Amino acid sequence: MDRRLRLGMIGGGQGAYIGNIHRIAARLDGQWDLVAGAFDVDPQRGRDFAIGEGLDPARAYGSYQDLIAGEAGRDDKVDAVAICTPNFTHYPIAKALIDAGFDVICEKPLTATLEDAIALEKLARERGSFVGVTYTYSGYPMVHEARVRVANGELGKIRTIQVEYPLEWMATAIESEGNAQAAWRTDPTKNGRGGSIGDIGTHAYHLAGFVTGLTVEALTADLATFVPGRALDDNAHVMIRYEGGARGLLWSSQVALGNSNGVRLRVFGSEGSLQWFQEQPNELIFQPLGGRVQTIKRGTDEVSEDAKVRSRTPPGHPEGYLEAFANLYAGFAEVIRARRAGRDPGSIGQNVPLAYDGLKGVAFVEAVVDSAESDLPVWLTPVAT
Repeated sequence: MDRRLRLGMIGGGQGAYIGNIHRIAARLDGQWDLVAGAFDVDPQRGRDFAIGEGLDPARAYGSYQDLIAGEAGRDDKVDAVAICTPNFTHYPIAKALIDAGFDVICEKPLTATLEDAIALEKLARERGSFVGVTYTYSGYPMVHEARVRVANGELGKIRTIQVEYPLEWMATAIESEGNAQAAWRTDPTKNGRGGSIGDIGTHAYHLAGFVTGLTVEALTADLATFVPGRALDDNAHVMIRYEGGARGLLWSSQVALGNSNGVRLRVFGSEGSLQWFQEQPNELIFQPLGGRVQTIKRGTDEVSEDAKVRSRTPPGHPEGYLEAFANLYAGFAEVIRARRAGRDPGSIGQNVPLAYDGLKGVAFVEAVVDSAESDLPVWLTPVAT
């Protein structure tokens, strides 16, 4: 396993934003080679795209079923397959891949329904399959730094968590104007029950839990649909009660004018606070009780090994979204290598988002929608697996 891992991809072809992000991230650290793909619902368009990407025409497949059948019999078959398709297709594709013995890298959310998420996580666990979920923001070095400082007790007892993910890109009804990415995201049959909360709120939920290590006990949600005619929410406010008594506020919005990708996390404890803003991702603001405000920079000697192992350049040379995504791919590669070698993964493979993290994200979205529809609080119990 000292060679590069062989990657297949389903979806993510011409015009698909996230597919190119996956391809760049996979290439960045020299851990993966993209060798096979079924990139489009139109078989010929998918094959043409694959050949344009330099793939062997024999491995340019017309469908995910063709990819599974074609790769299964090869001595050099793919080591893992990335699923870059709309939410409602994640479960059938991932299930077919796991049944055929392939490891999986899946876009979030893991599935469109909680029932499917539970079934998929159970299947992966029973088969011993690797399933990584691309919760991108857990790839940032300074997010790992924040996680280490919380775990080390530098903030004391966590009191309040505020996390938000505002966007403006769907402030008008672009789904009715030919925008394919918006069209499936506003269709309950393709996106699932949650609109903004399922598309971007799940990122905010995972980020808060990843940094603090806390589990949501209960929540009360208010979902709104501001664009007339839209079938799913485009704005969500969620009040959260965490284990141990901490309180949280989560806001996700696809209609927040002036916000391009405003992911923000603030964690306040009895002994200090941390603040991280995705649009200034190389800095973490730390305020100890009774001390001065400290700006901790990525790449410096003062950060933890968890942050250092995910940094590539010195301070002053910014790293951002693509590098964070690449950290996930590097982590996934390390976990796959370690599993096959029968060893523990190294630092880059620690704390990567896996199938159970994806399952918890789907359970959170379901609870938010249940609360909003009933106008009542919802208590979450640990998801049975």
